[in-house]
Amino acid sequence: MKVDFWQLSRDPAPRVVALIAERVLAQGERLLVVSADAEQRQLIARALWEASPESFLANGHAGAAGEERQPILLSADPVAPNGASHVVFADGTWREAEGFARAFLLFGEDTLEAARATWRSLDGRDGVERSFFRQEGGKWVKAA
Repeated sequence: MKVDFWQLSRDPAPRVVALIAERVLAQGERLLVVSADAEQRQLIARALWEASPESFLANGHAGAAGEERQPILLSADPVAPNGASHVVFADGTWREAEGFARAFLLFGEDTLEAARATWRSLDGRDGVERSFFRQEGGKWVKAA
């Protein structure tokens, strides 16, 4: 499993989730977005619908009718009834992500220490490939 750590600085989590979602859907995959914060899930849903003037990123909430058909599903838990192969932890809190091909942990200053602890805990774990991304000059750059 690939685990990408994305350090938020300029752009807020909803905007970054939309960026990641566009890339995941372009690969023909499905996405699960996890946040314990219901308000953050609503902000992310809005950002996905308003991702670009030409299109939108269809999404729904776990527990709603048709959740299994959603290309992007927002949930408080890392369970993917939509069959997602990718998961974004938008609230900065890591959860075990076995069963996903790729996981993204978004974190800011308030969750920096927890992200560092997660980075260390995944070091040397069989089948886990870690990467670290940060924004430089408005672009996302792989730093490690």
